[in-house]
Amino acid sequence: MVVSGTRDRAASTTKATTPTPGRKAVYRSTVGAKSVMAVTGLLLLAFLVAHMAGNLKIFFGAESFDHYAHWLRDIGAPVLPHYWYLWIQRGVLTAAVVGHAWAATALALRARRARPVRYAHRPKVQGSYAARTMRWGGVLILLFIVWHLLDLTVGTVNPVGNPATPYANVVAGFAPSRWPVTLFYTLAIIALGFHVRHGLFSALRTLGQRTAKGEQRARVAALGFAVLLVAGFLVVPFSVLVGLVG
Repeated sequence: MVVSGTRDRAASTTKATTPTPGRKAVYRSTVGAKSVMAVTGLLLLAFLVAHMAGNLKIFFGAESFDHYAHWLRDIGAPVLPHYWYLWIQRGVLTAAVVGHAWAATALALRARRARPVRYAHRPKVQGSYAARTMRWGGVLILLFIVWHLLDLTVGTVNPVGNPATPYANVVAGFAPSRWPVTLFYTLAIIALGFHVRHGLFSALRTLGQRTAKGEQRARVAALGFAVLLVAGFLVVPFSVLVGLVG
């Protein structure tokens, strides 16, 4: 009886300490996806801040804005040929967007597989609005990126579409007659704001803001940053729309 009990306890201890096959691989895969999400998110966030700051130069006039836009094409010269910096930047940002989307999809699928049976009743309020709309917001942002490139980068859908006159392209792109474009831009930027707010809040909590006071600070900081980012992007098209820029 004593030997049997000892064996049972040993078997129980072995079973409890032996990891389930594949558990370590799944853990590493999840951590890897979260790391990709964080790194690509920070990279895209840095680009958004720089892009927003550059957009605001439009309030200094056509000459200043055009000079800034042409300067972007010559960054790295004479080491880099004309336009090479922009193409390198586009390649890095494209990789970041693809990596970010892959990580988000992978994590969502793993979360679903971890709960194969759905709840019979799901509460109406579950998580923040931003968290519940991250998926569709991401799709809207991707569609907007495609349109934005065709409009103000390639110029194929822009009324002016002249790479030599970036200021005129922006003014024509957000002209009052093209209010549906401005509306689409607005919706996409607002979706981006929700995306940034939720992502930044999650990042701050991961960094240790898990107390009640720390979580409140992280929430306020994420919201404030998202509002400033959205306002910084939307002030340009609405200024064109009402005639302050033109």
